[in-house]
Amino acid sequence: MLLQADTCDDGMPSYVDPKTVATLFDGNPAAVAVLDHELRYTYVNPALERLNGLTAASHIGRTFSQVLPGLRGQASALRDVLADGRPREETIHGQTWAASDADQRFWRATYHRLDIDGAACGLMAIVVEITDITRQREELKQARGHVALLSTAAVAIGTTLDMDTTCKELADFVVPDLADVAAVDVFPAEVGHAVRRPAPGVVRLRRAALRGDGELDEQMQRFGSPGQYVDFAADSAVTRCLAENEPVVDDWEHHQRRRTGITSDRITASKALGLRQALVVPLTARSRPLGTLTLARAEGSPVFDGQDVAVARELAVRVGVDLDHARRYDHEHSIARELQRSLLSEPWGPRPHVEIATRYLPADRGVLVGGDWFDVIPLQDGRHLKAMGDVMGHGVEAAVAMSQYRSLLRLLAGEDLPPHRILEQLDTMVERSGLDRAATCLLAVVDRFGGVCEVASAGHLPPVFIDPGAAGARVVPVPVGPPLGTGFGGYRTASVPCGPGTVLFMYTDGLVERRGEDIDVSVRRLASLAMPQGGRLEDLLDRVLDRFGADAEDDIAVLASRIREGRPVVRPTPAE
Repeated sequence: MLLQADTCDDGMPSYVDPKTVATLFDGNPAAVAVLDHELRYTYVNPALERLNGLTAASHIGRTFSQVLPGLRGQASALRDVLADGRPREETIHGQTWAASDADQRFWRATYHRLDIDGAACGLMAIVVEITDITRQREELKQARGHVALLSTAAVAIGTTLDMDTTCKELADFVVPDLADVAAVDVFPAEVGHAVRRPAPGVVRLRRAALRGDGELDEQMQRFGSPGQYVDFAADSAVTRCLAENEPVVDDWEHHQRRRTGITSDRITASKALGLRQALVVPLTARSRPLGTLTLARAEGSPVFDGQDVAVARELAVRVGVDLDHARRYDHEHSIARELQRSLLSEPWGPRPHVEIATRYLPADRGVLVGGDWFDVIPLQDGRHLKAMGDVMGHGVEAAVAMSQYRSLLRLLAGEDLPPHRILEQLDTMVERSGLDRAATCLLAVVDRFGGVCEVASAGHLPPVFIDPGAAGARVVPVPVGPPLGTGFGGYRTASVPCGPGTVLFMYTDGLVERRGEDIDVSVRRLASLAMPQGGRLEDLLDRVLDRFGADAEDDIAVLASRIREGRPVVRPTPAE
């Protein structure tokens, strides 16, 4: 095209005729500017006025850097075009004087040198805004990242049925991809120790997990370490989230307004660490609130947008299922632990003539109740009947059968019969009751006056005696009858020497039975047992379980008893 120009004193063209340029570009939708060889604006079209947010008069005669100081770095690219005449096309970003809701605006700019009569008189810049296109690409990229994040969550979270582990996995997963700090707070368990009531209007949650990115991880511990209870006032984002069952974005810029002291203090402390905003998402399952996930971002991180909220909500829905499974598992097994504890509880009241120590160790942590049991039943003359039994099977059904065996045994023990007679009557009663689970049982009564222990076995492993000062133990074979519940009978009582201070050790087969090894070989290993230094029964059982219980494949129940040594007691005679 033909462009007219005047010349300066040095012979250089000073400008391109604005009228000619206006005729060509005033109606162009692209933003067009013409600058002279000193990068001063000589022409801008209406599209550029709108893009820069300044009138044409505010441009003319001023340099590029003066008009757009935020884009000063582009001036060097313009000078390069003037110097070599090679057009350039660049993507630039920043802000102009025009109002915009975008943190960063993006443009595609093309620079051409203008030559008249063979000399450079300036350059033309053609600019097209691509902020929306760039934003769409970034959003698409972010969306793809979030989809990948949610896909990974299914593998990284909920790897166990332990609730605290699941909460920790959640907090570790979202930091730093979704937040700089994450906290998972849950309602206290319904089974277990009671939690004192909070003040009216306050929600008390148990902090199950807390994670910060980098140095924030240690600094955040002041807000409640995992396992501690945290109170949230009615105006807190956590309380509002639970009340509305909806995500809450809490901006802390003006947190002092209409905030209670506890909430304001917590936010002030958070801001001191550089945090500026929180997103709280409810954790629910089956329309029941389980707790909250709190995400916080620090200065320099982008604010939470709609996509962040949607991803956090979807993640919370998925994790809510895992937490519900974990909570139900913990609830059921808390009940199971209480059941097992109650079934294995020792009788109330003092035992002035006997020391007792017991342990129960489930082989499978997933099945906390089973058929192994023990009992200590007081008899006449200060004696005690010690029982060790093992009902076939595991789980609640075996525990219920064990409870029935135990109740029948306590009923029969009151008749003061010898051990074999107790087993005979117990066998008959079990057969008549219709109880379809057989059980082994070992009964022992120590006569502290005669120095003997009367023992009878219904299919159970032999007892072990540890004499004072002995380097080893005595594994004493006793007559073994059939298991209880078979109806065959045929039990006998054996008398085993048991002097003062001798320890009677009873156990179930889980302690010694090992795959691929004969049970007799395993039992003979118990002959190496000896009393630990100090002579405490509790220490003996700890040592036994450490040595034999580590690789157990079945439940283990053990009992150790010993007659207390002290002032001689005169045994009453029948006449008395």
